[in-house]
Amino acid sequence: MQVQELKQIVIDAVDGMANDLIKVSRDIHARPELAFEEFYAADRLCTFVEDNGLDITRNAFGLETAFVSSFGTEDEHDCEVAIISEYDALPGIGHACGHNIIAAAGLGAALALSKLNGKLPGRVRYLGTPAEEKGGGKEYMAQKGAFDGLDAAMMVHPAGVNLLTMPSLAMTEVNVVYHGKNAHAAGSPHEGINALDALVSAYQSLAQLRQHIKSSERIHGIFTDAGQAPNIVPDRAAGTFYVRASDGTELADLKKRVENCLQAGAMATGCTAEINWAKVDYLEIKNSWDMAEAYRQNAKTLGRDFFPIDMIPTNAAGSTDMGNVSHRVPSIHPMIACAPPEVVIHNPEFAHYAGSETGDFAVLDGAKSMAMTALDFMTDADLRQKAKDSFNETGDTSKMSVKSAWREEGVAHLGGCGCS
Repeated sequence: MQVQELKQIVIDAVDGMANDLIKVSRDIHARPELAFEEFYAADRLCTFVEDNGLDITRNAFGLETAFVSSFGTEDEHDCEVAIISEYDALPGIGHACGHNIIAAAGLGAALALSKLNGKLPGRVRYLGTPAEEKGGGKEYMAQKGAFDGLDAAMMVHPAGVNLLTMPSLAMTEVNVVYHGKNAHAAGSPHEGINALDALVSAYQSLAQLRQHIKSSERIHGIFTDAGQAPNIVPDRAAGTFYVRASDGTELADLKKRVENCLQAGAMATGCTAEINWAKVDYLEIKNSWDMAEAYRQNAKTLGRDFFPIDMIPTNAAGSTDMGNVSHRVPSIHPMIACAPPEVVIHNPEFAHYAGSETGDFAVLDGAKSMAMTALDFMTDADLRQKAKDSFNETGDTSKMSVKSAWREEGVAHLGGCGCS
């Protein structure tokens, strides 16, 4: 069977499931859940997969709200493509990143490919990946082998415009707590060790460092504890900072400089510093451009026009744990429009569009575009080779980035998306 015939089958399959897929998206949108707590969304997706006759493993890869379903040809040497769903929400503003759309589009793409039955020219691994907004769930899953043996991986993310990829930065989070000694600030200040002074000193050091970092690098943060009363020398002060760089290797270098600034605050004041880095660093997206071009052509057949990626402002970049996947296997992370261009993600207005008719269209077009692109990848040996060769050009750098992106002693609840 020709690939165009296979594509028509998956398009028809998505159309046949359209009402159900939209209901899944709307239901998840109406029940926003935070990172690692997406019990309703995960169950909703898993149950839908089971209702369509596929086996699924819940509580997969060590995470309660992760899952995996695999199907396709029996030959382990055949091409295997991952279709990814995300489904966590943001505190206070719900699905303002549109993960309900990501969830349902991934579901639709995977199930549409499953409808090919014996005609599927490869294998599909459908993965439910929790905690993108906070914690880096995909890296947790990667540590347990979730992406091992894959030839490609893909997901689609809602936005205000259609883009071939999301402009991205590598990022991490660090929390610092300074411990000093209380004293009466008027009666016996000489007996105190001022933790707030340590934090202020560290903050000023970071501000000075910002003058001498690359334009693609960012350091920004807040004080979360600055003492209890003006007449008490603070014995505790704390702050949280995000650190970003253009890629994982530059992020690793910048983290060392940030750590020095934090330690300097303690040394200057006689405090002790408790410095806690996130367990997961979010890596920049390593986009597979040949695969992304195949996605573009498929989406164009559905009437989707793409905004030129080189016209996106350089400061309009976010971070995602899909970057961690893309350094392990050739990947794409296209953006699909569900809102007007002026409405950006991570604000309440975007949450409205994610649960609207334009969000519904994004679910269906995203599912169709990914399913068709997966078929292109499975049937086109030249496309697979180009993706592999391009990926391998920076393979050694990717290995170093992946190695530095996981910190066994790090803090699980730190680190997050920080999109735009």
